[in-house]
This record gives sequence, C-alpha cells and structure tokens, in this order.
Amino acid sequence: MGTGFVSTAAPVSRLMEELQQLPGVGPKTAARLAYFLLRAPEAQARALAEAIVDIKEKIVLCSQCQNITESDPCPVCQNPARDHSRVCVVAEPLDILALERTGRYKGLYHVLHGLISPLEGIGPDQLKIKDLMARLNVGGVQELVLATNPNLEGDATAMYLHRMVTPLGLRVTRLARGLPVGGDLEYADEVTLGRALDGRQEM
Repeated sequence: MGTGFVSTAAPVSRLMEELQQLPGVGPKTAARLAYFLLRAPEAQARALAEAIVDIKEKIVLCSQCQNITESDPCPVCQNPARDHSRVCVVAEPLDILALERTGRYKGLYHVLHGLISPLEGIGPDQLKIKDLMARLNVGGVQELVLATNPNLEGDATAMYLHRMVTPLGLRVTRLARGLPVGGDLEYADEVTLGRALDGRQEM
C-alpha cells in the first residue's frame, strides 16, 4: 500500500500504514501519531498496544443483545431491575451509551451493528436482524423502540424492522423528532435525547 512516506524506517512506515486504516486518519495524522509514539515512553506505547490486543481477545458480543461486553450475557441483559418487556434497537454500541446517559430508558437493547444502506452494499443480512427476530419470537417483549439515526439509512432500517415485526403484534415506537435530521445519536445531548425518548411515537 503506497503511503507517500519517503526515507522512513520500515517499522515506522508500517505503523503509519496501519494507523491510516483508522477512520478519519490520513497520511499527515498517521505520521504525527507514529512519531508521537516513537518519542513516547516505552511503557505508554506498550500500554496502548496491550489495550488494542485486549479488546480483540477479551471483548465478545452479548448473545442476547449483540452489544460488546466482557461477559455473556452482558450486565444490562442480566439485570433483573431492567424492563425486560421493552427492547430498544440501535445501530451501534455507542448509541447505548448515549441513551443510558439520559437516565430515562430502563429497558433492554439490541445492537444491529450498522444500518441498511444499499449504496454501500449493506442489506438486512449484514446486520443483526435475524438475531433480533429470534429474540422477539421467544416472547415476553411488548414494545420495540426503534432508535435508529434520523437520516435516510436510519429511516430505511426502521421501516424495514417495522414491516418485519408487525405480524408479531408488538407495539412499535420510534424516537420523537427532537433529534436533528441527518444527525447521529451518539452526538446528541442528554436533554434532547431524553425528550426524544419520552416523546417516542407509534409507527
């Protein structure tokens, strides 16, 4: 893979190439990060390397909600104080953190790990929708809260899920449009997100 880096030691070039694989990191940022790590104390660099290895070795997906976790089932799914009759569907694990910060939602979650996006070649089969349907078919869930982002992909995913679960007779709600159109859930402030939760509407 060509990076445009000239006269750089092979280990540094390799690090720059790997850093460029991260979202939002271009050649200049990769070079700055690589040289920062080169100058950093060895203990700091090793701590970063070990943290990266740890998330690959110790993190799994919860077999119930598909959220990232160290234990299966995850702490939320295991918590008897949560409302197990309500499941909130989100696109990514970060969305759960945003919703939990509001303090308004006490049910369970389900993480799709993406949104339907035909332009990017992402269809329902690439998401954790089959896992959701299997979970709903077991019974016990009365309300499905669709908390996908208020954009084209989020709307398409919500409509698809609505069609899929309608035969099950569940109450299906969607977050109120207190969220900005085209915005991402993870960047919404707690007050706006809390109001969106409180004002969720039937689909």
